[in-house]
Amino acid sequence: MDSVKVKFLQLDQTDTLAKFRPEFFIPKNNLGDNTIYYCGNSLGLLSARAEKGVIQELEDWKKYGVEGHLQAENPWVHYHEFLNESMAEIVGALPSEVVMMNGLTSNLHFMMVSFYRPTKIRNKILIEYSAFPSDRYAVESQIRFHGFDPKDCLIILEPELGEDYISKENIAKVFEIHGESIALALIGSVNYYTGQAYPIHFITKIAHRYGAQVGFDLAHGAGNLLLHLHDDGPDFAVWCGYKYLNGGPGCIAGCFVHERHHDRPDLPRFSGWWAHDKKSRFKMSSKFELMKGAEGWQLSNPPILAMASMKQSLSIFHEAGMQNLRKKSIHMNSLLTSLLVEWDHPSISVITPQNIDENGCQLSIRLRQPDKSIFVALTNQGVIADWREPDVIRIAPVPLYNNFEELITFFNKFKQIVENYG
Repeated sequence: MDSVKVKFLQLDQTDTLAKFRPEFFIPKNNLGDNTIYYCGNSLGLLSARAEKGVIQELEDWKKYGVEGHLQAENPWVHYHEFLNESMAEIVGALPSEVVMMNGLTSNLHFMMVSFYRPTKIRNKILIEYSAFPSDRYAVESQIRFHGFDPKDCLIILEPELGEDYISKENIAKVFEIHGESIALALIGSVNYYTGQAYPIHFITKIAHRYGAQVGFDLAHGAGNLLLHLHDDGPDFAVWCGYKYLNGGPGCIAGCFVHERHHDRPDLPRFSGWWAHDKKSRFKMSSKFELMKGAEGWQLSNPPILAMASMKQSLSIFHEAGMQNLRKKSIHMNSLLTSLLVEWDHPSISVITPQNIDENGCQLSIRLRQPDKSIFVALTNQGVIADWREPDVIRIAPVPLYNNFEELITFFNKFKQIVENYG
């Protein structure tokens, strides 16, 4: 065994988070062996706890019927409240600032109802280039809903010509030019294509300085980065639950609303009965009594089966600790980046920033002469990764269930494939 692989095996032996890997169901290849699952940035793996949690709710449904709302092991009427504290830990918020509800794009629309209030002078929305398409669709539809044209009201935060990287200087320049007309800055915490993590505190501060509201799509940030939403102070944030948070396909999403907005019944919003004060909700009054906090943006009673898997997954995050997860993630990312950079093959480049403050689990590897057959060959060799048109392979070593040995195994497979296609 070569010395490099021995080094990586030794890292696994001293890894304090290694105990969590056996809790997850890792997909098998055709020979029945574990694949190298590097697609947690698209869909996280199922844990035994999540499976057990869903089964528990099904059993309670079978046993109690409607009485499960009060008699289930985890009474359904309070179910969303069971997730608030642990979710707040992950995103660096107060429990009252967080609520799990709906899907990501639905939450984004509900937040824009409250925080995108365009006027004739201030009506533009700033998003980053190569934003996830659903965000752009939602933003453009909101602009049209208010009677404006996306061609006039959509500003794209772009890198310098020929670059992938967006610097703080880029960000400041855009606000210097357009700041007085920007109603809302909506940025992804991690760009889904390049893997660059954007500076939340910096963007929030400069957006507020120019009088704009600011929100973040944390789909690729929640459960990945160390977040400090309360202290950084954005007006809102939204995220899904199925990527790094391992809540399951199409799982319940999350929403953050900063504390300073909690006692603002004047904020426009679309309302539903689960935003009614829980103390009097079941009196079924026709008079709406708004709850304070992020829960005041809810509409419907919680989807229990979707929340059950999330509840159990969050228990793993609580035990592991985001500080520990981030530390391992940085180590894994740095090691793999070093292998790729030192190899220095002319057919590839790593476009994810190497600065640890500007990346998360994901590494985006660009093929200089796009050939999806390289990705297909990688898949055939038992690596589950992700292809993004036109030329990027995304891989995401996740600290909860990926180990160090997989890094060197992946690198050797990838190197051989690229050189064969050379």
